[in-house]
Amino acid sequence: MESNQILTIQSLKYGDRLHYEWNTRLLERTGEHLFVLSEAGRQLKHYTRGKTFTMNNWTIEFFSFHSWFTVSAEVINGQIKQYYCNINQPAKANGDVVSFVDLDLDLIYRNGEWKVVDEDEFALHSVQLGYPDELIRRAREELESLQRRIAAEQFPFDGTIERFIPLIPV
Repeated sequence: MESNQILTIQSLKYGDRLHYEWNTRLLERTGEHLFVLSEAGRQLKHYTRGKTFTMNNWTIEFFSFHSWFTVSAEVINGQIKQYYCNINQPAKANGDVVSFVDLDLDLIYRNGEWKVVDEDEFALHSVQLGYPDELIRRAREELESLQRRIAAEQFPFDGTIERFIPLIPV
C-alpha cells in the first residue's frame, strides 16, 4: 500500500489553465482512483493568485478518474479535523502528474458541519469562462450526489480515508 512515488497534483480552471499545484506521495492507485498523502510544510504554488502557500497540516487526498469530486482530509493529531471537497471533472493521470478541472463549487466540513462554499465564484466563472449549460447542470447535480454520498457514508466516506491515518508520522 505504501509508496515512495512522488506525484504532482495540478488543479486547472475550465479551459485547462493552471490554477495551483503541489507535490504529494502516492498511497494507493487503482484504475478507478488514487489516494495520496501530502505532508505538513508542503508548498502549494497558486498560479491564479501569484503566490506560494505553506500548508501547515498533513492531508490524505482522494482523486477519482470517474467521479466528479476530490476529497482532502486534513489530519491533526491522528484525527480528521476538516474535509475539503472540490466539484470537478474527473481526474486525469499523465505520468507522475494528476490533474483535474476545478468547477469552483466546494463542499467543506469544518467545526462539525458541512457547508457549500464558492457558489458566487461558480456563478462568476460560469459566465467569465463560458461554462456550457450542460456543465453547469452537471456540476450542480454532482454536488447533490456528493452530499447524498456523504450522508449515506459511501466510499470514500465509509472509513476508507481513515485507514491511511497510521501512515502519517507522529
